[in-house]
Amino acid sequence: MHVLLLKEPREGGSGPDPYIKELASRGHKATLIPVLSFTFVSLNTLSDKLFQPEQHGGLIFTSPRAVEAVRMCLEDDERREQWNNDIKDKWNAKSIYVVGKATAALVENLGLVPLGEDTGTADVLSRLILEREDTNILPLFFPCGSIKREVLPTALRENGVPLDTLMVYQTAQHPDLEKNLKNHFTEQGVPASIAFFSPSGVKFCLEPVRRLSGEQLKQIKFAAIGPTTADAMTAEGLSVSCSADKPTAEHLATGIAKALQRQTDETDHKPT
Repeated sequence: MHVLLLKEPREGGSGPDPYIKELASRGHKATLIPVLSFTFVSLNTLSDKLFQPEQHGGLIFTSPRAVEAVRMCLEDDERREQWNNDIKDKWNAKSIYVVGKATAALVENLGLVPLGEDTGTADVLSRLILEREDTNILPLFFPCGSIKREVLPTALRENGVPLDTLMVYQTAQHPDLEKNLKNHFTEQGVPASIAFFSPSGVKFCLEPVRRLSGEQLKQIKFAAIGPTTADAMTAEGLSVSCSADKPTAEHLATGIAKALQRQTDETDHKPT
């Protein structure tokens, strides 16, 4: 069956996207359509803060894009050498908190040691931070995007853990999203399943998906990468067939495959 993945291609790395690969191993053909576009901002300020680790008690990354912003600050050879020789070790003496395996892998590529990759959501990560940190630490540095949820900053603030946030990228709708969706539905028909990967994806894609699917919308199995995205889908009136237990390609593919199998079983058992 055909699955539509409303997500950006994975950061770095070659070869097939892991979500496409995992679904293919379960007998489903997947297509990826990018939903978001990103503009990086405040990189000079980010660089200044990165190279003064003594001013902060640790780092927090909740998205691959924020790690990409850090990588861009290290493109200069001199800066990179300074980072490798000295700065990264000073950060590694502190806590480097992350949400999810994809972000953790990119953090490791910077030579940093991540904590919390199994947390999966900002909510769970905030609980880990509160378990480990107290109120008399230096502020934790949190580079983030323009569309960030307030769960983590609010939890830390309410418990007196100091936080220094800096917006390092802005998120907008991908300029070709509507055109790509229309082309896909015209060429491939209505997908058996559609997976959303962020509340922003729900916001930007839902109206065109509804319009293009028409009466067949009810037959689509809608999947979410995690509870935050599932909540955004439910709030818009979508029935969520599966939400990944963890935000990984394997867990999402397993959930989608089960939902599609249930649909097949129900169809097979309908009286003719």
